Amino acid sequence: MAGGFLVSGAIGALLTAALPAQPSPSSIVDPPPDRIVIDVATVNGSGCPKDTTALAVSEDNTAFTVTYSQYIAQVGGGAPPTAARRNCQLSLVVHVPHGFTYAIASADYRGYASLAPGATGTEKASYYFQGSPQTAARQHDFGGPFDDNWQATDETDWAQLVWAPCGVQRNFNINTELRVARGNSAPGATSYMTMDSTDGNISTIYHLAWKECPET
Repeated sequence: MAGGFLVSGAIGALLTAALPAQPSPSSIVDPPPDRIVIDVATVNGSGCPKDTTALAVSEDNTAFTVTYSQYIAQVGGGAPPTAARRNCQLSLVVHVPHGFTYAIASADYRGYASLAPGATGTEKASYYFQGSPQTAARQHDFGGPFDDNWQATDETDWAQLVWAPCGVQRNFNINTELRVARGNSAPGATSYMTMDSTDGNISTIYHLAWKECPET
């Protein structure tokens, strides 16, 4: 290799309440010249078995991509009941250049779904800070018949971005989930949902915004 991560106004309100008061960073700036480093503290879940997850940071420090290779939820076709829901929780440590802070401006989720008539699929993402009992989530639902690529975007207005507190290191947790329900689809019908990219892997892209921290 999926605090100031934010993908919705509702998450903004939650994270504002969860964080202690911090000096406000200055105006939004271009990405810092130094590369950011993101370490994966832990990765767990039925959608991301060991050695099936990777993370890469863009060269311009404006985004990072989480890639999976075995993330699929399925019903029918002999799949066990537990296959109807898959999830992956990432705990990330983000090291940013000195004097800067960051926020997640948006998150793009992409995949493929084959849903029989009457079946449904759901993509959900939850976000929370280490040590906080509060969790915020966004959900996108799809209904059958559906047999195509899908895309979902969580985003927030610039004015509502919540920034990582300056000078404080906190793990940030992202828990993604795929669910497929048989609904009233025909007996024996198979439905599934993945986050496949064009190369057959699963990619989730998180877009970063940057500010300078106030001088102390």
